[in-house]
Parts: sequence; C-alpha cells; structure tokens
Amino acid sequence: MKNHSPRTTSWMIGIAILTIVALTSCMQLPLRTTAAPEDLPIRTPTSIVIHTLSPFQAWLELLERQPVPWTTPLPPAERTTLDGSYVKMDPGEPEWWVCRRCPDYLPAGGLWRLNFEKGAYHIYYPTISWRSLGSYTLDGARIYLFNDPYCQYETGLYTWKLEGGRLTFQVIEDPCSINLRQANLTRQAWLSCKPPNDEAGATGHWMVPEGCEP
Repeated sequence: MKNHSPRTTSWMIGIAILTIVALTSCMQLPLRTTAAPEDLPIRTPTSIVIHTLSPFQAWLELLERQPVPWTTPLPPAERTTLDGSYVKMDPGEPEWWVCRRCPDYLPAGGLWRLNFEKGAYHIYYPTISWRSLGSYTLDGARIYLFNDPYCQYETGLYTWKLEGGRLTFQVIEDPCSINLRQANLTRQAWLSCKPPNDEAGATGHWMVPEGCEP
C-alpha cells in the first residue's frame, strides 16, 4: 500500500469535501418546471389574451377590435358587397403548437374564420388561437389588404369573386409573411355564413357551413 504524507492526505480530504458540497448544492437547485415570462409562447398581434376564452368568445372579442393605421389611414367605415363572415375547413394537418417564431398565416388543417366589415378584416384560427386583422378596400373585383400587424409595410392585392355562397381569391401580389397570407387565402374557397335569401334566413332552412357562428 502506498503511503501518503500528512500534507497530501489533508489535500485529498479537502478536495473530497469540496466535491461533496458542490454535488449537494446542485441537487438542491430547483428544477425549472415552468417557462420564464420571456419564453412563454406569444404569437398574437394584439395584447388581448384570448386562449383562456372559448373559441366563439375569442372570435367575438376579436371582431370588436379595429385595425391600427400603421402606414395607411383607415378607410371609411362603410359597408361593402363583401361584408360578412366566412369559414373554411382546411383538410390539411392541423397546427397544434404555438411559438414566437412560427410563420404567420401558415395554412394548416382545421377551421378558419374570416370576416369583412366596413373596411376592416379579421381572421382567426381557433386551433391555436392565432388571429390577425387589418384594413381593406374594394376597387370593383379587386381587393387591397393593408395595416396588418404581421406585415405593417406591405399591401396585398387580389381579385375576388363571391358566387353561390363561395368566396374565392386570386393573388396579384402579396408578400405578407413570406407569401403565406396569399397561400392561406387562395388555398380553397371560403363559405359564406350569410343565408342565400331572406326566407332561408328566417326559417333556417339552408345548409349552414360548419364553423359558422350561431
């Protein structure tokens, strides 16, 4: 057996004690079980927290909000032939996650709601409570989209057609959210939540699209 000098033995004992103390301190550190405020998933253009509301309540609350004139004055609050609510059921894979840097307007499976009302538009994806809003103006068969918080300095230009309760868009130019807004709006037809005629609205005898609010 190799003998150690008293000085060496004391030094080794000191190292062992320091090691034990360090390990004990590490074991006592509290585990991070919740995200810090700066890490919480935020993917919303407004300060309102709507994920605590029901999807329908969140939609109604969103409709009460008005766009901000980021770069362009708000258009007159006047009715247009496009005004109303529309829905689509995207057949793709739903997006179940929420994050700070996820691309906005990403087409994803499930219900989408879209509303045009007196120069303001609102869009909502209840699966993850994603939403946005902005301004719009019509010029015949053309529609301009602007004042969107996700693309404050960009204007989208489309042609639109509303026939038989189906609203379709054809993009002319829209770079918003790396072209994802145009991909989302033009991916499929949006179904109108407005009854086809007064009789259908009074009696309720019409095929109400899935996702239209009651």
